[in-house]
Amino acid sequence: MQPVVEFDGRYSSPEAAATPWTDVLEAIARAEVFWLTTLRPDGRPHITPLIAAWHGDGMYFTTGAGERKAANLRVQDRCALTTGTNTLRGLDVVVEGTARLVEGAAERDGAASAFEAKYGAHLTSPEGTWAGMGDTIRAGGVQLYRVEPAVAYSFAKGDVYAQTRYRFGA
Repeated sequence: MQPVVEFDGRYSSPEAAATPWTDVLEAIARAEVFWLTTLRPDGRPHITPLIAAWHGDGMYFTTGAGERKAANLRVQDRCALTTGTNTLRGLDVVVEGTARLVEGAAERDGAASAFEAKYGAHLTSPEGTWAGMGDTIRAGGVQLYRVEPAVAYSFAKGDVYAQTRYRFGA
């Protein structure tokens, strides 16, 4: 699914142009850490770092059933995943959408493979930070969420600043 790309020069350098969606996907592929924002039942935001991977047409992340983010998503399924740089150069990305639990074996397997390809030895090596996580995802030993994107934003920073919005669906 290709999003509709919208560029509004009011929030960008005069010479800026829209950032292509392919550049956003490349930034997501390179990013190691994402920040997940969910809403607590009382409406307060909950923000936590995690790993995530783009697979097919959505973002995937995992959590334990008893964690705050899982509890929040059971009440309110809208969330945002954010990544980028902590500098004034680079590309920051925000993906907003609806999170749903993934139950199907084929989708779990595809997402697990995407995590393994992206994070490599962190997941596949016995000494890796999350050793065996791909198999845990496949077996359903952890909650796997897919974020169906509704809208995404990119913020290009450097000599030229460019803010671009990407709308999904009709």
